[in-house]
Amino acid sequence: MRDTTWHVPEDDLRAYVQGELVPPRLWSADTHLAACERCRAALAEAGDPVALDAAWERLDAELDAPRPGMFESLLVRAGVADHTARLLTATPVLRRSWLGAVAFLLVMTVGIVHTVDSPALFLALAPLLPLAGVALSYGPVLDPTYEMAVVAPLHGFRLLLIRTLAVLAAGLLLNGLATLALPGYGLRALAWLLPALALTGTGLALTPRLGTVLAPALTGGAWIALLLVAQARSHETLAPFTMAGQGAAAVVAALAAGLLYRTRDRFDSVAARLPFAHLPGGGAV
Repeated sequence: MRDTTWHVPEDDLRAYVQGELVPPRLWSADTHLAACERCRAALAEAGDPVALDAAWERLDAELDAPRPGMFESLLVRAGVADHTARLLTATPVLRRSWLGAVAFLLVMTVGIVHTVDSPALFLALAPLLPLAGVALSYGPVLDPTYEMAVVAPLHGFRLLLIRTLAVLAAGLLLNGLATLALPGYGLRALAWLLPALALTGTGLALTPRLGTVLAPALTGGAWIALLLVAQARSHETLAPFTMAGQGAAAVVAALAAGLLYRTRDRFDSVAARLPFAHLPGGGAV
C-alpha cells in the first residue's frame, strides 16, 4: 500500500459523501482517494449504505437505459412525451427497411408508368401503401412492439391515431415525391390521394370487428376488385380516378372516419384480453 503523509480530514470525507465538498478541496480529495486505500475505507464508513445502494441502482438504470435516436430526440424536443416518442420511433413501418422498400417500389412503378405512358398502375398502387403501412403499425400479430404499446399509458385508440398519423405522413410524403416524377399528367397524378384516405379509414374502421389482418386485407382486396371491374368496363380513365370516383372516395373517407370515432373504445378490447393488461398502465389514461 502506498505510504502517504497526508489524508483527507473526516469533515471533508463527510462533505464529500454528501456532495457538499467544493473545489479546491474536492480536487485534492479526488486525487488522493484514487491512491489511498485507507481514505477509501474511511469514506466507505462515513457513507450511508442505503443511499449508496440507491445511487448504484440509479447508475445501473442509467447505463442500461436505451439511448434515444435522432428522430426520438427531435420529437421530445418538439414537446412530445417520452413514452409517445418511443412508441412512434418503434413503429415498424417507420424503419429504414420498410421505407426503403416502399421507395424502391414507387421508383419501379414510376419507371413503368413512363414506359407504358399511363399512370394507371401508379394510381392503383399508391393508395394501398398507406393502408399496408397502417396495418403493420398496430396489432398483436404484425407489430413486434405491441406488448410495449399495450402497457403504455395510452388508450388503444389514441395510440392508433398517433401511429396512423405518423405512418400516413411518411407514406403520403413518399407518394407525393413519386407524384412529382410524373409532371406530364398534371392533377391526374394526384388522383390517388382521396382513395388512399378512403382505404386507410375503411381498414381502420373495420379493424375492431375483423381484426388487424383481415380488415386491411379485405379492404385492399375490394380496391383491387373495383379496379379490375372498372378496367373491364372502360379502357379510358378508370372510374375511381374520375370526378365522380373522387367524390365517392371523399364520402367513403368521411363515413369511415365517423365509424372509426364511434367504435374507438373497441380498440382496447384486444389489450383487455392479454395477461398483462391488468398491470398499471395497461389500457391507461
